[in-house]
Amino acid sequence: MKSTVTVQLETGTLLKLINRLAELGGTQDLSEGVSSAIDFWLAEQAKLATGCDPASARGYQWKSVFLPEGTVLRSWSYGDHNYARVEGDQIIHEGKSVSPNQFAQSFARTTRNAWTDLYIRRPCDKRFTLACRLRQQLAEQAASPAEPAPPPGAAAMIPETTVMAMFAAMQAQAQSYQGAPEAWQHDAPPESPRDPTPGPGWTLPERRKFRFRLEDVAFD
Repeated sequence: MKSTVTVQLETGTLLKLINRLAELGGTQDLSEGVSSAIDFWLAEQAKLATGCDPASARGYQWKSVFLPEGTVLRSWSYGDHNYARVEGDQIIHEGKSVSPNQFAQSFARTTRNAWTDLYIRRPCDKRFTLACRLRQQLAEQAASPAEPAPPPGAAAMIPETTVMAMFAAMQAQAQSYQGAPEAWQHDAPPESPRDPTPGPGWTLPERRKFRFRLEDVAFD
């Protein structure tokens, strides 16, 4: 027996669910619809890495790169690392809100490019990545989205008509070989008998394949 609990749900969300169930039809009741929606959400969340919850919209938008809250920025200046952190919608360094360019110039004596100077580690990352490289990776992912994976067993499903056609072609090929063996079998030609007659000045039994050696012909 399954146990149940009561949870609070916004009226607007509940009405949307009721309307959706009415469009789909069937005998599914409201409780089953709520349970299915929660199960679907949990399955989608399980595919995400820890700290990469898309519902957490807070963060800093740096051109085409979004830095979610908790992202750490690191720069290197004169043998020492400097760190900043995304808190809410701002990048905080030493208690002050800064931009990526301002953070890159904080300890530099020359002009620096923040894209090639800062390293980024988001909450879902295991290591720091150079900002320009992270931007390139995101651009490549946006240009070539991954194709959806086929359902389990779809790759092994072959239409019956295709299987029958392949079998018929194999049978026809086998019959063609059986009906005309001369087309693919070739007997080796018989060898000509060897002449055992000894050559001039040769008194021993002839064992050579040719009667004369090449040097005898060349210097005769």
